[in-house]
Amino acid sequence: MSSGGHRVAAMASCSGAGPQGFGHRKAQALGRADGSRKGSVDAAAAELVRSLNRQHRFCTTSSCAGRMLLVDRDSDHFEIQKQNCSWLLVTHQLLEKDDLILALQKASGNAVLKFEPFVLHVLCRELQDAQLLHSVAIASGFRNSGITVGKKGKIMMAVRSTHVLEVPLCRKGKLMVSQEYIDFLIQIANEKMEENKRRIERFYNCLQLALKTEETPNDATAEKTPVVYTRRRKKNPERVQDSRVSAEKADTRLESDGDSETNLDFFLEKY
Repeated sequence: MSSGGHRVAAMASCSGAGPQGFGHRKAQALGRADGSRKGSVDAAAAELVRSLNRQHRFCTTSSCAGRMLLVDRDSDHFEIQKQNCSWLLVTHQLLEKDDLILALQKASGNAVLKFEPFVLHVLCRELQDAQLLHSVAIASGFRNSGITVGKKGKIMMAVRSTHVLEVPLCRKGKLMVSQEYIDFLIQIANEKMEENKRRIERFYNCLQLALKTEETPNDATAEKTPVVYTRRRKKNPERVQDSRVSAEKADTRLESDGDSETNLDFFLEKY
């Protein structure tokens, strides 16, 4: 995350097999200077990051709370690229029209407005710790999250979503859209940013509840059944159909908050 959030330098030092030495690797990683361009954790994700790092089994390695970007590209192709481009505007807040218009006036190439949602990478002590975070992430709306297990035993949990936006506005420095469309685009981008903030809050609240449930040894039901996935069915057979309809409506409300997303459980890293 080059404009905001945090990124731990020299991540290779965190690689290693299993839980042995995890505490030492975590101390080394968190003791290094922030490697991001901003140099600090974004305010909207700061409490979540601190909460994770207070746990002995987690170590956050990078994060970004979500941002708006206006990128000016030299290439006449609009595919994602990091080279030959400059950032005309970067903000982690709601987008203001005056700021966008001022930035567009500086464009000399192909300017693209982008919204990038919250992303978080966490080094986990054991696979079951990563699975706990994965359950919390999915329940919070980050349905493109996944777990990576390296050959040397490094376990990474990535919190991701497809709640994105990428729209070209200028070609060779010339604005290609109307002012009315810019107003509409700003509205859509800000709605995505607001939903992004709600998902971060849901993730934080679900995480606290999941951790609290694990710390209750006397409640066998809570230990066996993750709270984020608990569903209760009506015992009355005549109301089974109504229960299914209610569950479908609940799923529809969650999906309507953002774009359709893909659920990735976990996969093996090739390096």
